[in-house]
Amino acid sequence: MISSESQGPAPRDPLCSHFTAMARNNAWSNLRLYRACLSLSDEAFAAHRVSFFPSLQLTLNHIFLVDRYYFDALVGGGLGLTIFDDELPYPRAEPLWEAQAASDHALLSFCESLTPGDLQREVAIDRGPSVGVHRESVGKVLPHLFVHQIHHRGQVHAMLSGTAIAPPQLDEFFLDGDAPLRAPEMRELQRMREAHRGGPL
Repeated sequence: MISSESQGPAPRDPLCSHFTAMARNNAWSNLRLYRACLSLSDEAFAAHRVSFFPSLQLTLNHIFLVDRYYFDALVGGGLGLTIFDDELPYPRAEPLWEAQAASDHALLSFCESLTPGDLQREVAIDRGPSVGVHRESVGKVLPHLFVHQIHHRGQVHAMLSGTAIAPPQLDEFFLDGDAPLRAPEMRELQRMREAHRGGPL
């Protein structure tokens, strides 16, 4: 009979692992996207374009603010809708990228710490006076947030097509065969995360 002590740690819950992978994908995708945006002039970054938020500047600030909004709810930060008091906190791409990268690493650390019980925990989300405060489970807030990120990154990708900078490939993250293609950014993210003292990516 093999003792439980010799069997090693139990495998992680598949859904918790999936959310961690999605948070890692978010950080990787943003690195590729911001590399392109950082090659633009301030004028091109802020220029009016055809999209729901009609510039790269406005769309990326929106992604950042919504990330903050839902992460604040997930950790019970209490800031709620005050996060949107300034809808353009970072007019320039470089400081916005620094803030987004820190947000991405915080979300990844949060997902790495998840347990199955955490996914059932309810959090309060203030949707404003016309809707009120909703209570949603962590297991529903996270996929909603990931879909929001992907939705608006697609808009940024499309707007980049109208600039002199080619939009980056964003679908090379999950397949084993694409590992060599994503390896440079994964190494860079690892260095960034160690600088944030967040541990291994």
